[in-house]
Amino acid sequence: MTSRIFKPVFVAALALAAASFADEAIRFVPEVFPMGEVAQGDQKHYVLQGANTTGAEIVLENVFGQGIGMSNFKFPTKIAPNATVTIEFDMDFAGMEGKIDPTVVLVAAGGKPYTANLSGVVKAPVFFGEKMFDAGFYKAGEKREWTFYVWETDKKARPDIELSPESAKQFSMKSKPVMLNVDKLDKIKEGGKVPGIKVTLSTKGLTREGWELKQKSIRKIVSFKSKKYPKATPEVLIVGYWNE
Repeated sequence: MTSRIFKPVFVAALALAAASFADEAIRFVPEVFPMGEVAQGDQKHYVLQGANTTGAEIVLENVFGQGIGMSNFKFPTKIAPNATVTIEFDMDFAGMEGKIDPTVVLVAAGGKPYTANLSGVVKAPVFFGEKMFDAGFYKAGEKREWTFYVWETDKKARPDIELSPESAKQFSMKSKPVMLNVDKLDKIKEGGKVPGIKVTLSTKGLTREGWELKQKSIRKIVSFKSKKYPKATPEVLIVGYWNE
């Protein structure tokens, strides 16, 4: 899917932007590109349009994304004086949730940076009552267990999550169907009208290898998968400290 700013609107808005922001050589309109609402795990193609508002040619050395998921940038190496510029890129929304504000950075010859700002909301189909859990001071081989609630964002059906194959190497989970009251996220209760599951996540021993051997803090991302939402990337974070 391609998101575009239509040319008639762009040309009219550009004239106002050039007058208002004459100190910026490259301007994009609108100033913050509206990405709208996208689904977690989706992949989209974006096209941004801007202009060189000066009377001098601008040479671009590189364009990249300040944020995750942005790739395959297409851009001109030269922008003529007072000419338009088009920047294209792909974005993968895996692992994202909630409001996002990515930035595209254009680097001109000599290192001068220019930016194009975007804003959107990533909707996750599955909602976790808690997303981070503390293992505390942890010795190798110790057992740990955490309990939390999960429901679908639209609150209409019961989620079907299970551990991803990679996370299943260190963790196990049990789930129980429940009806939830989620009116207050800090006080989730059973006995409501929202179908959900009560998840018990446990480990019989966290591993420590590679880069983890160089630090004492624990950071384990536990990922899940869903047959109903195969593109979704639900996950929780386990933190703690190795007690050696």
